[in-house]
Amino acid sequence: MLRVDRLTVGYDSVPVIFDVSFSIQEGELVSIVGSNGAGKSTILRTISGLLKPFSGTIEFMGHRIDKLPAHQIVKLGIAHVPEGRHVLGKMSVKDNLLMGAYTINDKIEIQRLLDEMYELFPRLKERENQKAETMSGGEQQMLAIARALMSKPKLLLVDEMSLGLMPLMVDKVLEVLKEVNKKKGLTILMVEQKVQEALEIADRGYILQTGKIVAHGTGRELLESDLVKKAYLGM
Repeated sequence: MLRVDRLTVGYDSVPVIFDVSFSIQEGELVSIVGSNGAGKSTILRTISGLLKPFSGTIEFMGHRIDKLPAHQIVKLGIAHVPEGRHVLGKMSVKDNLLMGAYTINDKIEIQRLLDEMYELFPRLKERENQKAETMSGGEQQMLAIARALMSKPKLLLVDEMSLGLMPLMVDKVLEVLKEVNKKKGLTILMVEQKVQEALEIADRGYILQTGKIVAHGTGRELLESDLVKKAYLGM
């Protein structure tokens, strides 16, 4: 479904990702993990078209997308949940969700998607008319994910979903991501500092250090590797 080949990208002509290659098959949940500043978010921003690579290619469903603008990439079926959530604070929960469905013209389908999001995140139904800025960090993270799902993506990019959340809320959000992946078949690429949590739910994972992939394997294989145990789990 997604193939990233020898990607080099950065900011102001200074690369922070060096010759990175990886792939994702349809239906997988893949985690890219690493410490803060490793370049994880940069990879997602490049896939979604917010950054353009210095070199390398990105293919989605057999078509190159690395030269496309972000809005066209959304229409192809890639939705991005950004780091820090970035909900529209002055707008209601419902209006935030409707903004996620801007590419859909069928009102009946939009209502079906709304109902689906409220079933997936009952708290959002309770807060339907509340301004997004008045919600807790965990509730805003739920809203950011639901807003992305409103576009009916084929691939969901999730950037540092645990940032600023209590452990209990992290567990809840992870459960939702597992549900939409396993029960609804949605392909997910998530990047995360919480290495153990991200690899525990991943089919496969990649370890990113200072802009380079240094290991890959199944989530279980990586959790049992000496590299992860020593560098990230303190074992």
